[in-house]
Amino acid sequence: MDLLQDLCQQLTWCSSQLPTMAWGLPSTASLARFCQKLNRLKTLEEPTRETSLRRHLTTLDLTLQGVGGMVGLGLYILTGTVAKWMAGPAVLVSFSVAAVASLLTALCYAEFVVRVPCRGSSYLFTYVFTGELWAFLVGWIVLIQWLIGVAAMARVWSSYLDVIFSYRIRSFTEAHVGIWQVPFLARYPDFLAAGIILLFLAFVSCGGRVSSWVNHIFSAISLIVILFIIILGFVLAHPHNWSAEEGGFAPFGFSGIMTGAATCFYAFAGFGAIAASSVEARNPKRTVPMALAISVGVVAGAYILVSTVLTLMVPWHNLDPDSALADAFHQQGHSWAAFIVVAGAICAIITLLLNILLFVPRMVCAMSADGLFFQVFACVHPRTQVPVVGILVFGVLMAFLALLLDLEALVQFLSIGIMLELTVLTTSIIILRFRKSPPSSSQGPGSPVGTEQASAPEPGQLRPALRPYLRFLGGCRPGAAVAWSLSVLVASAITLDCVLVFGDSALHLPPWGYTLLLLLSSATFLLSLLVLGAHQQQRRQDTFQVPMVPLTPALSILLNVFLMLHLSYVTWLGFSIWLLIGLVVYFGYGIRHSKENQQERPRLMATHSSLKMVPALQPPSQAPAQEPGHMEEPTSP
Repeated sequence: MDLLQDLCQQLTWCSSQLPTMAWGLPSTASLARFCQKLNRLKTLEEPTRETSLRRHLTTLDLTLQGVGGMVGLGLYILTGTVAKWMAGPAVLVSFSVAAVASLLTALCYAEFVVRVPCRGSSYLFTYVFTGELWAFLVGWIVLIQWLIGVAAMARVWSSYLDVIFSYRIRSFTEAHVGIWQVPFLARYPDFLAAGIILLFLAFVSCGGRVSSWVNHIFSAISLIVILFIIILGFVLAHPHNWSAEEGGFAPFGFSGIMTGAATCFYAFAGFGAIAASSVEARNPKRTVPMALAISVGVVAGAYILVSTVLTLMVPWHNLDPDSALADAFHQQGHSWAAFIVVAGAICAIITLLLNILLFVPRMVCAMSADGLFFQVFACVHPRTQVPVVGILVFGVLMAFLALLLDLEALVQFLSIGIMLELTVLTTSIIILRFRKSPPSSSQGPGSPVGTEQASAPEPGQLRPALRPYLRFLGGCRPGAAVAWSLSVLVASAITLDCVLVFGDSALHLPPWGYTLLLLLSSATFLLSLLVLGAHQQQRRQDTFQVPMVPLTPALSILLNVFLMLHLSYVTWLGFSIWLLIGLVVYFGYGIRHSKENQQERPRLMATHSSLKMVPALQPPSQAPAQEPGHMEEPTSP
């Protein structure tokens, strides 16, 4: 991303050196301006209303919100599906791997949350620190993953209610509607799941909300139900269910465990709930990262223990993926326990459905207000302050997905979006650390941008102690070597993961070719990491910063890409189609109607007029420190 901005600056300078009427000048200048448009940064102009809220939330409050945001996504949706179709009893290993990847990403996420003192999301963080195109793609990815997530949660809730009624709902629907044998579609249309979404849609459209104390109560109930499942599950456990006669501990092998881990990553996506309330936290520098780490750890422990007792109670191949936990107790003859599990599932999913049905339209409304999406979605009802159009359009779409699509097909699309979204954010941490901060005079007391000592080396420059040993990097403009190294780091991480995942199967490499590619990609990854580490970073004492940068985000990128490559080609195909649709929307509408583009036009007109009067610009080596693609970071939220 910074590499693209460096290229834009070089193109702008080169075009200015040509004669005014030289052939090719308009196309070169247009290309430079086009590159700059893709990397425009959002400026948070005025203090937002949230910054005046009383800071009263403690680490415990934020942790409960994080647990409440995560516990329902994986416990009642993914555990049974991953155990039956992907990993078997080794689902507990899948959850462990996903937890490590999520923890690395959550630490990077915490730095963004603390830096922007307002209610934020991945879309906002990417727009403020990385660029416009990347922000749109992140918002577009978040949109599809939550649409599918709500549909999956509604189907799971419907299935758990069906357990209470001894599967009469399923039997009635199959008898009167029939059974479908169409790939990716459910066996029968789930009218109850669609009705649940429409019911919540009506509540949200009227301005209904779930207060924080209700969230806390439902989170506490969920934790109590989880403890109940674990305790009673171990009492009813049969170690024979992990024996070779039942298929063994890992019936799908290492590949199945990693595929399960990639799918289980979505189970930890709810830690974004902490970001929504971080502005009200006491001492965000300390409470936000602690709450993120604790909530991920608590939820990971709960998932591991629950998946253990689930596969010990019932053989993995006998699980009902739609309602695995309740059905497991039902098969054991404890219908009363199944009723308690259903109550816990309903409490966990209620808050998630309401929060997501509020979040998705508001995120689309924010994108529309920024000009990146159609303006009709920016309309807010004057009385309820609810984006009615967004709620109706996307709520009905969620209901349609829940009505028709199979839960397994929905689950396959859940994790790829969140992993790609958080990988972009993780990469942005490296960009941010090596980017020069604005002067201290431009910063206010609530500035999200780092303050530097006047005598400290400029971020992006080679460390003074290493200049005698790395003379070939000393002549680079600040940030240029970092941009190239980051690009090589990401490319080598993708290459290394492709070799590890597909080297023996899809690529059919001979042993010497596999070893050579493995060594080359590993060496390139390590060298680019060392080059990044040899440059000066931003150092701040007034906010939380991810430890061991660039190592921590680099490991997160490597692990996330490794897990994404284990997802099926059908998942990648569907996700690619969604991204292509998003690119059409952005280049067809968003890039021209962007608010930043509207604000940029007067500046471009003034610059164009001044260029007609000035014969040449300074070369890049003598240009001011402020880069064309680097808008000054916000000084107020």
